[in-house]
Amino acid sequence: MDENISTLKGLGLTMYEAQAYLTLTSLISSTASEIAEKSGIPRSKIYDVLKGLVRKNFIEVEDGRPLTYTVKSPVEVLNREKERIDSQIDDTITRLTNIYENGMSQVQAPIWRIYGVEKIISQEVEIIKRAKTSVNMRIGFLFEGEGETLVKAFKRKRNLDVNILASPTCYINNEKIDIIKMFKDAGINIQKADIPFVKVLISDSKEMIHTYTKFSEDKREVIPETAIGIWNKYEDVARNYDERFMNQLEKIKRKRKNQH
Repeated sequence: MDENISTLKGLGLTMYEAQAYLTLTSLISSTASEIAEKSGIPRSKIYDVLKGLVRKNFIEVEDGRPLTYTVKSPVEVLNREKERIDSQIDDTITRLTNIYENGMSQVQAPIWRIYGVEKIISQEVEIIKRAKTSVNMRIGFLFEGEGETLVKAFKRKRNLDVNILASPTCYINNEKIDIIKMFKDAGINIQKADIPFVKVLISDSKEMIHTYTKFSEDKREVIPETAIGIWNKYEDVARNYDERFMNQLEKIKRKRKNQH
């Protein structure tokens, strides 16, 4: 199937409507008979097809004998449809997320193991998206691409109070990564700290994810295939970790203040 036809069908057009619109983009303005001839659509079907395109606002019709059909600019039509679909998706995300979060709150033992770097990073981003007031992180290492992904997620949630305690550096593909600089350059609050080879993300004192992984013998690089995330929605546990985080953060701030 032609890629353009497939895309137009994805926007809600029938096969014949997609063929007619695609044909009319080259003809610009034409009669039903010519559109049917060029597109291969049966003449018995062409008027209903064109009525459908007029109703969906893909083409215009001008009175006369015969009727003349004029295509609307693909830029105008496709951008309009893109905005409509994006809006529908955003609304669906909101509705399904509410259902999902309500369902999650009913789960009796809200602890899950997550295997695989991509799934772990994806879950971190989802937790950040759900956060309402605060996200606190301990970062002892990063996976490939994880730092950039977290920065983007935090930038989309500018109303959050974000605090990070991190080891100064880690190694990814034998390259030394400056963790502090990466987040600081993005305007994210980060403090250097003595963090072991572990990563913790806590959201709103309500949920958290612990990430563990094995390292190479020289302790420089993670072994991605060994990564495990422990996603925990016990609020008492998350609150306890958050309090310990804030205590450590305050100690670091006081120590630096006294040094100055």
